[in-house]
Amino acid sequence: MSVEVQKSKKEDNTLTATLNMIKQSIELSELSNDVYEHLKTPMRFVEVAVPVEMDDGSTKVFTGYRSQHNNVFGPYKGGIRYHPAVTTDSIKALSMWMTLKCSLVGVPFGGGKGAIVCDPLTMSMKEKERMTRSYVRVLGSILGPETDIPAPDVATDGQVMAWIADEYSNIMRVPSFGVVTGKPLAVGGCVGRTEATGKGVFFVTREAAAATGMDLEKARVAVQGFGNVGSNAAILFAEAGSPVVAVSDVSGGVYNPKGLDILALVNHVERTGFVKGFPGGDEITNADLLTIDCDVLIPAALENQLKGDNADQVKAKIIIEGANGPTTPEADHILKDNNILLVPDILANSGGVTVSYFEWVQNNYGFRWDLGTVNRRLEEKMTEAFKLVYSFYCEKCIGSDMRTGAYRYSIQRLAEAMQFRGWIRNGTHS
Repeated sequence: MSVEVQKSKKEDNTLTATLNMIKQSIELSELSNDVYEHLKTPMRFVEVAVPVEMDDGSTKVFTGYRSQHNNVFGPYKGGIRYHPAVTTDSIKALSMWMTLKCSLVGVPFGGGKGAIVCDPLTMSMKEKERMTRSYVRVLGSILGPETDIPAPDVATDGQVMAWIADEYSNIMRVPSFGVVTGKPLAVGGCVGRTEATGKGVFFVTREAAAATGMDLEKARVAVQGFGNVGSNAAILFAEAGSPVVAVSDVSGGVYNPKGLDILALVNHVERTGFVKGFPGGDEITNADLLTIDCDVLIPAALENQLKGDNADQVKAKIIIEGANGPTTPEADHILKDNNILLVPDILANSGGVTVSYFEWVQNNYGFRWDLGTVNRRLEEKMTEAFKLVYSFYCEKCIGSDMRTGAYRYSIQRLAEAMQFRGWIRNGTHS
């Protein structure tokens, strides 16, 4: 079966799409197939049973995963998500994206990802704590500050990371808070970590607007997903003078062509838990938001939101992927044909792993940076990464798209490291 047939039949399979993209990027860069052999599968993929005592006294066994994709640059790094729709393919793909992301922004980590198949909305805090600690007990031997460092992801947060750090420290019989990032400040967290991904999205958007001649202060922004990433990005856009005209979350969305009062919306979500019902605009759906009249579209929710059946209706001039994998390969082709600049996830949302790196460094050396230092270094990293990738894309990827440019740039760095470490004899075709 050809790659093209695979794309059409498995448009929503993120692993298939990622492998196709890696393969294509290696071929375009004329790298050795040995590079693909190292990147096509995780170095380790573990499936575990996670037994949990529920509040009613019964025992329920959940399924947990950890994918350790590649550690040529350093320890595996990647979030842990609690979600009922987790699949092995999605976790493998997410760990691959982390490898590419860390390579792209130049932080010394490899790619990892973890998950527990569960519905956290139906669980009490005590049940989630017992589940988290059980997950660490069954996986503790493959985690560690120099081995594999989890972080928050969908439905996990600083509290979950604190439980992981505490359970791991109990196992190791020594405080070892560097085993995770995204922790509360009281147990070794980093100031600015919570807002880091959203800030990175803003910095990348600013650079993309400058590169394309767009006036950011006049750019109308639409944000799908109003969780940690989307809300923090929206606040920064509003502060910069950009009218945020549409926002949505799982409950639905709101649209105001003159711009929403973002701080009022944040307060509304804090009170009610959802965007739905905010009185500052007209009610819209998540699907409506993707095709709303705007200049900058930021999909910051889940995978596979922009597809072949809606990409042609997108009116934005720039798309910034705040989420992982929000655009399918078919949509990529359509957006490229419509001259829409898409800044891919492995660049756009790398602010989180960048500040996770800052947190890890501080844990290892026992000191803390202030917020100004963290924000300045984050801005420097994101700005540099965008400029390097955009320049590479403009010079080396004529007729292609920025995702291809980002993949090629990242994989070339990985290939160079593999060659120096002796994993491959030659990074290029002989």
